[in-house]
Amino acid sequence: MKYDVLIIGGGPAGNYLAGLLAGKMDVAVIERKGSFGGKACTGIIGAEMYEALGLPEKAVLNAFNGAFFISKKTVFEIKRRTPQAYLVDRKTLERELAKKAMRKGAEYYLATNFLGFRDGKAIVQHLDSKFAIRADFYVGADGINSTVAREINAKTEGEVLRGWELEVLGNFRRDKVEVWVNKEINPEFFLWVAPINEEEARVGTFGPIDSLAKFLKLRRLEGGKILEFKTGAVILGWRKPWVKENVALLGDAALQIKPTTAGGIVFGAYCARVLAREILKGDISKYEKECSWVRNQISFGLRVRKLFEKMSQESIEEVFEILGSEEAREIIEKSASFDDHVQTIKAILKSPKLLAKLIRISPMILRMLL
Repeated sequence: MKYDVLIIGGGPAGNYLAGLLAGKMDVAVIERKGSFGGKACTGIIGAEMYEALGLPEKAVLNAFNGAFFISKKTVFEIKRRTPQAYLVDRKTLERELAKKAMRKGAEYYLATNFLGFRDGKAIVQHLDSKFAIRADFYVGADGINSTVAREINAKTEGEVLRGWELEVLGNFRRDKVEVWVNKEINPEFFLWVAPINEEEARVGTFGPIDSLAKFLKLRRLEGGKILEFKTGAVILGWRKPWVKENVALLGDAALQIKPTTAGGIVFGAYCARVLAREILKGDISKYEKECSWVRNQISFGLRVRKLFEKMSQESIEEVFEILGSEEAREIIEKSASFDDHVQTIKAILKSPKLLAKLIRISPMILRMLL
Protein backbone atom coordinates (compact mmCIF):
# COMPACT_ATOMS: atom_id res chain seq x y z
CA MET A 1 0.00 0.00 0.00
CA LYS A 2 1.17 3.50 -0.79
CA TYR A 3 -0.07 6.87 0.49
CA ASP A 4 1.15 10.43 0.42
CA VAL A 5 0.79 10.69 4.21
CA LEU A 6 0.45 8.01 6.88
CA ILE A 7 -0.72 9.33 10.26
CA ILE A 8 -0.01 7.00 13.16
CA GLY A 9 -2.53 7.74 15.89
CA GLY A 10 -6.21 8.61 15.62
CA GLY A 11 -6.54 11.04 18.52
CA PRO A 12 -7.55 14.71 18.20
CA ALA A 13 -4.27 15.88 16.64
CA GLY A 14 -3.97 13.00 14.17
CA ASN A 15 -7.61 13.20 13.09
CA TYR A 16 -7.47 16.98 12.78
CA LEU A 17 -4.38 16.73 10.55
CA ALA A 18 -6.09 14.05 8.44
CA GLY A 19 -9.02 16.39 7.88
CA LEU A 20 -6.70 19.20 6.78
CA LEU A 21 -4.88 17.01 4.24
CA ALA A 22 -7.60 14.65 2.97
CA GLY A 23 -8.95 15.62 -0.42
CA LYS A 24 -5.62 17.25 -1.29
CA MET A 25 -3.43 14.19 -0.74
CA ASP A 26 -3.87 10.45 -0.25
CA VAL A 27 -4.07 10.06 3.53
CA ALA A 28 -4.31 7.03 5.80
CA VAL A 29 -4.66 6.90 9.59
CA ILE A 30 -3.87 3.89 11.74
CA GLU A 31 -5.12 3.66 15.32
CA ARG A 32 -4.23 0.89 17.76
CA LYS A 33 -7.59 1.08 19.57
CA GLY A 34 -10.75 -0.31 18.03
CA SER A 35 -12.72 2.87 18.76
CA PHE A 36 -12.22 6.57 19.36
CA GLY A 37 -11.97 8.26 22.75
CA GLY A 38 -11.49 6.51 26.06
CA LYS A 39 -8.56 8.59 27.30
CA ALA A 40 -8.84 10.51 30.57
CA CYS A 41 -9.37 14.08 29.40
CA THR A 42 -11.28 16.87 31.13
CA GLY A 43 -11.57 18.62 27.78
CA ILE A 44 -11.62 22.32 28.69
CA ILE A 45 -10.66 24.33 25.61
CA GLY A 46 -10.63 28.10 25.14
CA ALA A 47 -13.69 29.19 23.15
CA GLU A 48 -11.75 31.56 20.91
CA MET A 49 -9.23 28.92 19.82
CA TYR A 50 -11.89 26.22 19.55
CA GLU A 51 -13.81 28.32 17.05
CA ALA A 52 -10.72 29.59 15.22
CA LEU A 53 -9.52 26.01 14.69
CA GLY A 54 -12.94 24.98 13.39
CA LEU A 55 -13.37 22.19 15.93
CA PRO A 56 -16.76 20.43 15.93
CA GLU A 57 -19.63 22.14 17.72
CA LYS A 58 -21.25 18.74 18.30
CA ALA A 59 -18.51 17.82 20.81
CA VAL A 60 -19.27 20.77 23.14
CA LEU A 61 -21.00 19.69 26.38
CA ASN A 62 -20.98 23.00 28.25
CA ALA A 63 -19.73 26.59 28.04
CA PHE A 64 -18.01 28.53 30.83
CA ASN A 65 -18.00 32.30 31.13
CA GLY A 66 -15.57 32.35 34.02
CA ALA A 67 -13.96 30.57 36.93
CA PHE A 68 -13.67 30.53 40.70
CA PHE A 69 -10.06 30.49 41.94
CA ILE A 70 -9.83 29.04 45.42
CA SER A 71 -6.84 28.75 47.72
CA LYS A 72 -6.79 27.77 51.38
CA LYS A 73 -7.82 31.28 52.48
CA THR A 74 -8.96 33.20 49.39
CA VAL A 75 -11.68 32.92 46.77
CA PHE A 76 -12.04 35.22 43.79
CA GLU A 77 -14.10 35.07 40.63
CA ILE A 78 -13.22 35.88 37.04
CA LYS A 79 -16.20 36.34 34.75
CA ARG A 80 -17.15 37.62 31.34
CA ARG A 81 -20.42 38.01 29.50
CA THR A 82 -19.57 35.58 26.72
CA PRO A 83 -18.25 31.99 26.90
CA GLN A 84 -14.50 31.84 27.46
CA ALA A 85 -14.07 28.08 27.39
CA TYR A 86 -15.92 24.96 26.35
CA LEU A 87 -16.15 21.58 28.02
CA VAL A 88 -15.73 18.97 25.31
CA ASP A 89 -16.54 15.28 25.05
CA ARG A 90 -13.29 13.66 23.92
CA LYS A 91 -14.92 10.67 22.23
CA THR A 92 -17.29 12.84 20.21
CA LEU A 93 -14.45 15.20 19.31
CA GLU A 94 -12.29 12.38 17.94
CA ARG A 95 -15.19 10.73 16.10
CA GLU A 96 -16.37 13.97 14.47
CA LEU A 97 -12.86 14.86 13.34
CA ALA A 98 -12.37 11.35 11.96
CA LYS A 99 -15.74 11.46 10.16
CA LYS A 100 -14.79 14.75 8.56
CA ALA A 101 -11.49 13.29 7.37
CA MET A 102 -13.19 10.14 6.08
CA ARG A 103 -15.76 12.15 4.12
CA LYS A 104 -12.89 13.95 2.42
CA GLY A 105 -11.24 10.67 1.46
CA ALA A 106 -8.95 9.66 4.32
CA GLU A 107 -8.73 5.90 4.95
CA TYR A 108 -8.76 4.60 8.53
CA TYR A 109 -7.37 1.36 9.94
CA LEU A 110 -8.58 0.78 13.50
CA ALA A 111 -7.23 -1.91 15.84
CA THR A 112 -3.96 -1.61 13.96
CA ASN A 113 -0.57 -1.33 15.67
CA PHE A 114 2.49 0.45 14.31
CA LEU A 115 5.48 -1.83 14.90
CA GLY A 116 8.30 0.24 13.41
CA PHE A 117 10.00 1.37 10.22
CA ARG A 118 11.81 -0.96 7.87
CA ASP A 119 13.37 0.02 4.54
CA GLY A 120 11.44 3.28 4.45
CA LYS A 121 8.10 1.59 5.13
CA ALA A 122 5.84 1.47 8.17
CA ILE A 123 5.30 -2.07 9.42
CA VAL A 124 1.86 -2.45 10.99
CA GLN A 125 -0.17 -5.28 12.45
CA HIS A 126 -3.94 -5.79 12.33
CA LEU A 127 -5.04 -8.82 14.36
CA ASP A 128 -2.73 -11.63 13.17
CA SER A 129 -1.80 -9.95 9.90
CA LYS A 130 1.36 -7.89 9.39
CA PHE A 131 1.83 -5.68 6.36
CA ALA A 132 3.85 -2.70 5.15
CA ILE A 133 2.63 0.78 4.23
CA ARG A 134 4.80 3.14 2.23
CA ALA A 135 4.24 6.90 2.42
CA ASP A 136 6.03 10.05 1.39
CA PHE A 137 5.49 11.46 4.91
CA TYR A 138 4.90 9.72 8.22
CA VAL A 139 3.35 11.51 11.21
CA GLY A 140 3.58 10.14 14.74
CA ALA A 141 0.50 11.29 16.63
CA ASP A 142 0.57 8.27 18.92
CA GLY A 143 0.65 9.85 22.37
CA ILE A 144 3.25 10.41 25.06
CA ASN A 145 4.55 6.83 24.79
CA SER A 146 5.04 7.29 21.06
CA THR A 147 6.52 4.34 19.20
CA VAL A 148 7.28 6.70 16.31
CA ALA A 149 9.32 8.91 18.64
CA ARG A 150 11.37 5.90 19.71
CA GLU A 151 11.88 4.88 16.10
CA ILE A 152 13.43 8.25 15.22
CA ASN A 153 15.45 8.29 18.48
CA ALA A 154 13.73 11.39 19.82
CA LYS A 155 15.00 12.34 23.27
CA THR A 156 12.62 13.15 26.11
CA GLU A 157 13.31 15.54 28.96
CA GLY A 158 10.37 16.14 31.22
CA GLU A 159 8.30 15.44 34.29
CA VAL A 160 5.89 12.51 34.28
CA LEU A 161 2.65 13.14 36.16
CA ARG A 162 -0.13 10.65 36.81
CA GLY A 163 -3.61 12.14 36.49
CA TRP A 164 -6.92 11.15 38.07
CA GLU A 165 -10.37 12.19 36.97
CA LEU A 166 -13.88 11.43 38.18
CA GLU A 167 -17.33 12.24 36.95
CA VAL A 168 -19.46 12.80 40.04
CA LEU A 169 -22.97 13.76 41.05
CA GLY A 170 -23.44 16.90 43.13
CA ASN A 171 -24.64 20.47 42.97
CA PHE A 172 -22.64 22.77 40.69
CA ARG A 173 -22.65 26.25 39.22
CA ARG A 174 -22.88 25.27 35.57
CA ASP A 175 -21.21 28.35 34.04
CA LYS A 176 -18.05 28.38 36.19
CA VAL A 177 -14.97 26.17 36.50
CA GLU A 178 -13.45 25.80 39.96
CA VAL A 179 -9.65 25.93 40.27
CA TRP A 180 -8.35 24.95 43.71
CA VAL A 181 -4.72 25.61 44.67
CA ASN A 182 -3.82 24.20 48.07
CA LYS A 183 -0.46 22.52 48.59
CA GLU A 184 -1.65 21.03 51.86
CA ILE A 185 -4.04 18.89 49.80
CA ASN A 186 -1.89 18.43 46.71
CA PRO A 187 1.68 19.79 46.64
CA GLU A 188 2.17 18.80 42.98
CA PHE A 189 -0.72 20.36 41.04
CA PHE A 190 -3.97 22.24 41.29
CA LEU A 191 -7.38 20.54 41.50
CA TRP A 192 -10.38 21.30 39.34
CA VAL A 193 -14.14 20.98 39.14
CA ALA A 194 -15.54 21.30 35.61
CA PRO A 195 -19.36 21.10 35.56
CA ILE A 196 -21.05 19.21 32.74
CA ASN A 197 -24.40 20.49 33.97
CA GLU A 198 -25.96 21.44 37.31
CA GLU A 199 -25.64 17.94 38.79
CA GLU A 200 -22.61 16.36 37.06
CA ALA A 201 -19.00 17.48 36.96
CA ARG A 202 -15.52 16.29 36.07
CA VAL A 203 -13.24 16.48 39.09
CA GLY A 204 -9.54 15.79 38.89
CA THR A 205 -5.89 16.52 39.54
CA PHE A 206 -2.37 15.29 38.83
CA GLY A 207 -0.19 13.82 41.54
CA PRO A 208 -0.96 11.52 44.49
CA ILE A 209 -4.35 9.82 44.29
CA ASP A 210 -4.94 10.44 47.99
CA SER A 211 -4.98 14.17 47.13
CA LEU A 212 -8.13 13.56 45.14
CA ALA A 213 -9.71 11.67 48.03
CA LYS A 214 -8.92 14.55 50.40
CA PHE A 215 -10.36 17.02 47.93
CA LEU A 216 -13.64 15.13 47.59
CA LYS A 217 -14.10 15.46 51.35
CA LEU A 218 -13.15 19.14 51.34
CA ARG A 219 -15.52 19.88 48.43
CA ARG A 220 -18.20 17.75 50.11
CA LEU A 221 -18.58 15.44 47.15
CA GLU A 222 -19.71 11.92 48.00
CA GLY A 223 -17.46 9.03 47.06
CA GLY A 224 -20.54 6.86 46.59
CA LYS A 225 -21.80 9.06 43.75
CA ILE A 226 -18.99 8.56 41.25
CA LEU A 227 -20.24 7.90 37.72
CA GLU A 228 -16.87 7.33 36.07
CA PHE A 229 -13.21 7.01 37.04
CA LYS A 230 -10.32 7.45 34.64
CA THR A 231 -6.57 7.69 34.99
CA GLY A 232 -3.75 8.61 32.65
CA ALA A 233 -0.38 10.29 32.49
CA VAL A 234 1.29 13.27 30.86
CA ILE A 235 4.87 14.36 30.37
CA LEU A 236 5.54 18.06 30.85
CA GLY A 237 8.71 19.03 29.04
CA TRP A 238 10.42 18.59 25.70
CA ARG A 239 10.80 15.85 23.15
CA LYS A 240 13.26 16.52 20.35
CA PRO A 241 13.48 16.48 17.45
CA TRP A 242 9.93 16.90 16.15
CA VAL A 243 11.19 16.14 12.64
CA LYS A 244 13.64 13.60 11.25
CA GLU A 245 13.82 13.33 7.47
CA ASN A 246 10.25 12.52 6.32
CA VAL A 247 8.91 11.71 9.81
CA ALA A 248 7.24 14.26 12.10
CA LEU A 249 5.85 14.10 15.63
CA LEU A 250 2.56 15.79 16.50
CA GLY A 251 0.44 16.43 19.58
CA ASP A 252 1.25 14.49 22.74
CA ALA A 253 3.84 12.47 20.80
CA ALA A 254 5.82 15.73 20.48
CA LEU A 255 4.88 16.77 24.04
CA GLN A 256 2.89 19.71 22.67
CA ILE A 257 1.26 19.95 26.09
CA LYS A 258 0.60 22.98 28.32
CA PRO A 259 2.78 22.66 31.43
CA THR A 260 0.33 24.89 33.32
CA THR A 261 -2.80 22.79 32.78
CA ALA A 262 -1.56 19.56 31.11
CA GLY A 263 -3.96 20.15 28.22
CA GLY A 264 -2.77 19.37 24.71
CA ILE A 265 -5.67 19.55 22.25
CA VAL A 266 -5.19 23.18 21.20
CA PHE A 267 -1.41 22.96 20.88
CA GLY A 268 -1.73 19.76 18.88
CA ALA A 269 -4.33 21.25 16.52
CA TYR A 270 -2.32 24.45 16.09
CA CYS A 271 0.79 22.46 15.16
CA ALA A 272 -1.28 20.22 12.89
CA ARG A 273 -2.17 23.31 10.86
CA VAL A 274 1.49 24.20 10.58
CA LEU A 275 2.47 20.65 9.68
CA ALA A 276 -0.30 20.36 7.05
CA ARG A 277 0.98 23.51 5.37
CA GLU A 278 4.55 22.21 5.31
CA ILE A 279 3.50 18.78 4.03
CA LEU A 280 1.56 20.38 1.20
CA LYS A 281 4.75 22.28 0.31
CA GLY A 282 6.59 18.96 0.19
CA ASP A 283 9.16 19.90 2.85
CA ILE A 284 8.64 19.47 6.62
CA SER A 285 12.12 20.59 7.69
CA LYS A 286 10.78 23.95 8.99
CA TYR A 287 7.80 22.47 10.85
CA GLU A 288 9.27 22.77 14.34
CA LYS A 289 10.53 26.31 13.73
CA GLU A 290 7.15 27.38 12.37
CA CYS A 291 5.47 26.15 15.58
CA SER A 292 7.25 28.90 17.52
CA TRP A 293 4.05 30.06 19.25
CA VAL A 294 3.57 26.63 20.82
CA ARG A 295 7.25 26.28 21.70
CA ASN A 296 7.20 29.69 23.40
CA GLN A 297 4.05 28.75 25.34
CA ILE A 298 5.66 25.49 26.50
CA SER A 299 8.87 27.25 27.52
CA PHE A 300 6.93 29.85 29.49
CA GLY A 301 4.66 27.22 31.02
CA LEU A 302 7.64 25.22 32.25
CA ARG A 303 8.92 28.32 34.05
CA VAL A 304 5.50 28.79 35.67
CA ARG A 305 5.52 25.12 36.64
CA LYS A 306 8.97 25.46 38.23
CA LEU A 307 7.81 28.57 40.08
CA PHE A 308 4.77 26.75 41.45
CA GLU A 309 6.96 23.91 42.71
CA LYS A 310 9.22 26.35 44.58
CA MET A 311 6.44 28.44 46.14
CA SER A 312 5.09 27.81 49.61
CA GLN A 313 1.36 27.88 50.30
CA GLU A 314 1.93 31.14 52.18
CA SER A 315 3.38 32.73 49.03
CA ILE A 316 0.51 31.35 46.97
CA GLU A 317 -1.93 32.98 49.39
CA GLU A 318 -0.21 36.33 48.85
CA VAL A 319 -0.39 35.91 45.06
CA PHE A 320 -4.09 35.02 45.30
CA GLU A 321 -4.71 38.14 47.33
CA ILE A 322 -3.10 40.25 44.59
CA LEU A 323 -4.86 38.48 41.72
CA GLY A 324 -8.16 38.75 43.55
CA SER A 325 -7.86 42.53 43.78
CA GLU A 326 -10.23 44.63 41.69
CA GLU A 327 -7.39 45.97 39.50
CA ALA A 328 -6.03 42.52 38.72
CA ARG A 329 -9.45 41.05 38.01
CA GLU A 330 -10.24 43.88 35.61
CA ILE A 331 -7.01 43.23 33.70
CA ILE A 332 -7.59 39.47 33.61
CA GLU A 333 -11.21 39.83 32.48
CA LYS A 334 -10.22 42.28 29.77
CA SER A 335 -6.95 40.81 28.47
CA ALA A 336 -6.55 37.20 29.59
CA SER A 337 -6.55 34.37 27.06
CA PHE A 338 -7.44 30.84 28.13
CA ASP A 339 -4.91 29.30 25.75
CA ASP A 340 -2.26 32.05 25.62
CA HIS A 341 -0.82 32.22 29.12
CA VAL A 342 2.10 34.38 27.99
CA GLN A 343 -0.38 37.08 26.97
CA THR A 344 -2.22 36.78 30.29
CA ILE A 345 0.87 37.15 32.48
CA LYS A 346 2.27 39.99 30.37
CA ALA A 347 -0.99 41.90 30.77
CA ILE A 348 -0.73 41.61 34.56
CA LEU A 349 2.95 42.57 34.67
CA LYS A 350 2.26 45.75 32.68
CA SER A 351 0.58 47.17 35.80
CA PRO A 352 3.31 48.91 37.88
CA LYS A 353 1.28 48.49 41.05
CA LEU A 354 0.69 44.77 40.59
CA LEU A 355 4.28 44.24 39.47
CA ALA A 356 5.62 45.92 42.60
CA LYS A 357 3.39 43.78 44.84
CA LEU A 358 4.52 40.58 43.15
CA ILE A 359 8.18 41.54 43.50
CA ARG A 360 7.64 42.19 47.21
CA ILE A 361 6.41 38.61 47.63
CA SER A 362 9.54 37.28 45.96
CA PRO A 363 11.94 38.61 43.30
CA MET A 364 12.03 34.99 42.06
CA ILE A 365 8.54 35.49 40.58
CA LEU A 366 9.73 38.20 38.25
CA ARG A 367 12.97 36.42 37.31
CA MET A 368 11.23 33.22 36.39
CA LEU A 369 8.30 34.75 34.51
CA LEU A 370 10.44 37.11 32.45
